[in-house]
Formats: sequence, C-alpha cells, structure tokens
Amino acid sequence: MYKVMLVDDDYPVLEYLAESINWEELGMAPPTLHTDGEEALGHAIGDMPDIVITDIGMPNMDGLELIERLREMKPGVRVAILSCHSQFHYARQALKLKVQDYLLKETLDPSELVKLLLQFKESLDQERLADREQEQLRHIVNRNREKMKETFIRATIHQPILHPEEWKRELVSFGLSADGTALLPVLAHLDHFTQARKRFRTEDVLRFAVLNVVEEVASARPGVAYFPYSAKRSFFLFAFEPSLKINPYDEAASFVRQVLQGVRQSLKLSLSFIIGDPCRSPLELQKELSELLFCEGQRFYLEDGAVVKKGHPRYADADLFRDYDRAREEFRNLLLADRRDDALSALVRRWMTHFRERPRPPETIKDWVLKLLLDLKLKVHSLRFFQAPYTAEALHQEISEIESLSELENWLTARLQSLKPVVKDILQTCGRPEIMQAYQYVAANLDKKIGLEEMAAHLHLNPSYFSRMFKKETGETFTDFVIRMKMERARELLDTTEYPVGRICDMLGYDNQSYFIKTFKSVVGVTPMEYRRIGVAGK
Repeated sequence: MYKVMLVDDDYPVLEYLAESINWEELGMAPPTLHTDGEEALGHAIGDMPDIVITDIGMPNMDGLELIERLREMKPGVRVAILSCHSQFHYARQALKLKVQDYLLKETLDPSELVKLLLQFKESLDQERLADREQEQLRHIVNRNREKMKETFIRATIHQPILHPEEWKRELVSFGLSADGTALLPVLAHLDHFTQARKRFRTEDVLRFAVLNVVEEVASARPGVAYFPYSAKRSFFLFAFEPSLKINPYDEAASFVRQVLQGVRQSLKLSLSFIIGDPCRSPLELQKELSELLFCEGQRFYLEDGAVVKKGHPRYADADLFRDYDRAREEFRNLLLADRRDDALSALVRRWMTHFRERPRPPETIKDWVLKLLLDLKLKVHSLRFFQAPYTAEALHQEISEIESLSELENWLTARLQSLKPVVKDILQTCGRPEIMQAYQYVAANLDKKIGLEEMAAHLHLNPSYFSRMFKKETGETFTDFVIRMKMERARELLDTTEYPVGRICDMLGYDNQSYFIKTFKSVVGVTPMEYRRIGVAGK
C-alpha cells in the first residue's frame, strides 16, 4: 500500500479528510496527520510518504518549504497543495516545486480528492512497474556480464592462452589493465556452502546475493575485479604497479576483510580467502589461478573467515586409523549413555582439534568420519531394529560436498545427534530399564567374557529372574544376545582392519580360537577367513 501524509494546522480539516475517504479501498494505508511542516518533515525522515497533501501557511515550517525539503529527499513524491490561498504567486511557487495539483479548501469536495489520489496511484503504479522492468533488465545485464566473467576466468585457468593481446583486451573490458601492472589473485571460498544453499533456496539466488554485496564494496575500490568461478568459489584480481611503497598482500587482505564484513552483516554468511602470488604475465596468472583452485588441503583446514597466503599443509605421518577403535568406542558409549547434546558436541570438537593439530589429506579425514558414522549406525541397528535416519548413499553424497574441517564438524555433530532419538526410542521401548542397562554393559565390555551370572550381579538381580525377564522383553536369550553382539563386532573388525583372526578372538574375550571360529560360522554362515575373502572380493 502507498503511504499518505496529510499536513494542515487546522486539525478538524485533517480529521475530516482522514475519515471521509476509504483509504484501503484506494490501495493506500491510513494517512499520518501533522499540524505543521516541521513535525511532518521529522516523520518523513524516518518513514517517507509516497503522497503528500499539505497546506501552505503553517507555523514553524510552511508547506512550500516542506515540499522543497521532501523533494530533496525523494524527488518522485506526489504532492498536492490544499490551501485557502488562491493568489497567483503561491500557484507560481507551487509550479516551480512541481506540485501536481492545487486545491482550494473553500470549494473542496472529497470526491475531487479521491479522483486526484487515484491519479497519483495510477502514476505510482506505472512508475513501480517501470522500476521493476528496469531492475529486471539490469539484473539480466549483470547476469550476462557475470556469466562472461565466469567464462573468462574458467577459460584462463583451463584453456591455453593462445592470443595474450586479445586476452588483455578482454581483461580491460572488465575494468583491469595488464600493461605495466602486476595482478594479484585471491581465491574466495563460501564457508558452509550446503547450509547457505538451503537457506537461500537456490544457487542462483545465493550467487546474486553475494554478488550484490561484493559490487557494493568493490565500487569504492578501483583496480579490483570480481570473477565468479562457481556458486561456492570465486576470484578477485588486484591490479597494482610494482613498487616498494605498496604491499599488495596487505592491500588485498584489507579489501577482502571489508568484503567479509559486508557479507557477514548483510547475508549472515562467511567467506575464507587464500591470497596467491603476484603475476606479471597471462601465463603466470594462469598457473597461479590453477594452483589456488586446487589448494584443497590448505582450504580444508582454514577457519571460517580466514584470510591467508597460499601455502601447502604438512601432513602427519602417523596412521589416522590407529586411533579409530578408541574413537568409535568413545562415541558409541556416549550415544548409549544418553548424555546431553553438548557432551556429544564436545567429543566431536575434541577429535576435530586432534585432526587440525595432526593434519592428514582431506579425503582421508572424510573417509574416517564416514566410516565412524556407518559403524555407529550398524551398532545401534544391532541393538534393536530401527528405521535409519539416513542411508549410506546419502552420507557419501553429503560428505563429498564438504570442503572444510569446520563444516565437517558441524555435519558430524548433526548426524550423530540424529541418532540420539533412535537410541532414546530403544530406551523407551525396552520396557524395563534393566534391559537397556544390560545392552549398555555388553556394548562397553565386548572385550571380556560376559556371563549371565555376572550380568545379573551387575544389575543386582537373581540370575534366573534376569534370564526370564530378558527373554520375555527381547525375544532372545541373554547368551544369544551376547554372542550376536560379539559376532557383529568381529565382522566390523574383519571389514575394517587387517588384524589376524587370533587377535580378533582375543579382543572379543575368547580364549579358544577354534570355539570362536565355530561360533562365528554358526552365526554368519562362513568362517572368519572366508568372510574376509568374500569382503575383499566384493570390494
């Protein structure tokens, strides 16, 4: 709805006009009423009207001065004068201020004002339509220009530069010069891209939002151009004349921090930046852009909003999976203990800090995390049948899109927390708390011999009573449950380690390897060695 302001020092006139017209029917909000120009101007500063109907002679500030001040703030505001003055000099001043109409109070009929308001509305509607069309046209031009920039930067990276002079001319069309200047490239990564894309609904909307902020910051900084590469990555090129007085790294870092601040304030998003080395030729730039683009290792370990120079991470030599069993037990026990969410978040953060302090290739870290989730899912499944909150295929797809350790931390925490309702459901459907305590005890002590008497003593129950209760609540005997859990663990170890069968036998509390092999075959259908061979052949 359009906003209307009525200004007159005769308050009954204001009330009469406000009450005699059905404003909403005209597509207008109920008008604001003001008894002098100064008061009206103060209101307009905070809430500018689209239409103003004002008297001329008023205390503090007359109507003509009010119109002049409003025109300075909003040239397109529609204005009509409502006055007792019919003298020619007032009409002449009104014409100079581009007042659309001049109404006399003595002969005013509300229907005449309604007619005038409808004329104002029609012209405002046309103006808004023209503005929308112009904005759409500007958007199309910008989209085409950004597409040209994306094509240019991709061609620069991935195709031979056969005609350097033609390449330089195209660079000039984007506002940069390559003659007598060096170019400093900076790669920008959109942090937590998957979450950002969900919040903005589509990649196009997300890209357009980021572009608007970048353009606003870049408009005050000559010698820099922005080149989108994809929805999650883009480049800045800084042109500078090589000089001892100018530190291009500091200049670039200062600028991208302004971009970061703008994106955070306007969009609640974050960007991370890697600054490359200065380039004096198209071929040097091509090589540098390519190196920046494939800095996955450095990118993976950047904190959100980081601004760093290009570097190469040094990976730890120790086997990452050496600590895997310990981590899996920690996460498994925490899930089964039904602790608070912050305890789970703290455990995830501790392991992510471990990875940051002892970096490995990103794909190795992601493989470790994916394996952990799948193993925990399998373990919860072994306690009681449930509908999985996610599939292995979905996890593979999601983790493949993760580009930073901080994003991986958030993702793993969210996925583990989605398992907690499943565990809670198991707790609630067990019927008796003693059953869940038995589940938890067995899961935490698979490396020991666990007998019925020992379990009953732990729960302070009679062994015969506990045995009957367990069979009634779960549908299987306690001994069968322990064997099933141990064999599930044996399958995990056969699938994920190269431990010999004898060591796995010891790790599960069996002191007789032949008995372990016989038990495994009775549950799984094949011996441990046959199971491992089948798994290797399947892979």
